[in-house]
Amino acid sequence: MQIFKLKNWVSTLAVTATAGGALLLSPGVFAQAGAACRDAGSLEETNACAVKAYQVADTQIAILYGDVMRALSAHERPQLRQEHTNWQRDRITRCKQATRASESEPEWPRLYHDCLTAETENRRRGLMRWLTLDHPSAKP
Repeated sequence: MQIFKLKNWVSTLAVTATAGGALLLSPGVFAQAGAACRDAGSLEETNACAVKAYQVADTQIAILYGDVMRALSAHERPQLRQEHTNWQRDRITRCKQATRASESEPEWPRLYHDCLTAETENRRRGLMRWLTLDHPSAKP
């Protein structure tokens, strides 16, 4: 019975992680999955805080993206969809490259998720631009 519960938990984590836009299934993440978030705590606790901050930022950007999509006309939506898809892919690539040197270090999850959080928070400006006259489909 315990093995089934563990497999079920791992499947749920995998689905949740990929739905968030980034695959979080590194050995370090499993170790921190049960860690409480404390900014000045242990390595596992600070790593857990970084994961939590990224999840909050990723949820906020997903909500904003949906709101912006609903505000756009039907002919503008494909361009935003393509831009956002490219950004999601590039965000992961940029953060993997930025943290590659520390990938084997115990603090890598914090560094990687801090990068993802910063990239995600910066995306807000790009999405908000679509609500102005300065958006890409308004240009000739």
